[in-house]
Amino acid sequence: MADKTNDAINDSGRVTPEIMTFVAKVPEVTLWFWIIKILCTTLGEIGADALTMSYFGETTEGVTGFWHDYGYLVGAGIFLLIFLIAVGVQIAASKFHRFIYWATIVATTLLGTALADYFTRSEGFGYYWGSLILLTLVVLSLIIWRLTTGTIDIASVRTARSEMFYWITIMFSQTLGTALGDYVASDDGLGLGYLPSAAVFGAAMIVLVILLYGTKISRTILFWIAFILTRPLGATVGDFLDKPYDEGGLALSRYAGTAILVAVIVIAILIFPQRPATADEAH
Repeated sequence: MADKTNDAINDSGRVTPEIMTFVAKVPEVTLWFWIIKILCTTLGEIGADALTMSYFGETTEGVTGFWHDYGYLVGAGIFLLIFLIAVGVQIAASKFHRFIYWATIVATTLLGTALADYFTRSEGFGYYWGSLILLTLVVLSLIIWRLTTGTIDIASVRTARSEMFYWITIMFSQTLGTALGDYVASDDGLGLGYLPSAAVFGAAMIVLVILLYGTKISRTILFWIAFILTRPLGATVGDFLDKPYDEGGLALSRYAGTAILVAVIVIAILIFPQRPATADEAH
């Protein structure tokens, strides 16, 4: 396992500050990491919808044309500010801090949800083309990151440069995940419904686990695929919880759901052990 990680970090043939890093400012990838990540993506879906849809968006009674057309954009602007503040604090920190890290992850899920909804709904890109464009952005971000620093392994996320690439890639992946989840679940896409879609993405995660332990595929590549897939998994679960009955959801309060998920995530961060990723671990 250690050999695979070394290959992932050192296969550029040149030495960069990122490659020389041994302790990262992001957590090691464990089962607890994925549990908290899925909780955060579910929170991002419900929390963003609580602002953009329930408070001044398309599902608000008597909403004016402005809020119907630009509610997602205004929400995205608010979440962008939160995202920039969170990333700034994360980069300024001298070492890994679990609450700062996960707060930044939540900020990316909130921003990703609002951005995806704005472009796919308000701007009319649609879920298919929105997902395709965002997938291209994720891949380009990873390629540029790899060419610039020599590695996309999370153990290298210690310098400001690598952190910028890391969070930009994550922001794109969270936005992609929202659009992809809507494409699979919505009648405007494949129309599978929320629970069946969640099952599809959950099954895809199981396939990745099998590939992780049964093949020699790069652990770094598998990590990023899993990171992307957990977003639509959480998004479809979130939609199932808060969408109206006639759309296949449980119609739970978005405000209450947001508060409950925040509490659960805080408890999970406190209970589940976490330490920074290191270069001698495979991801």
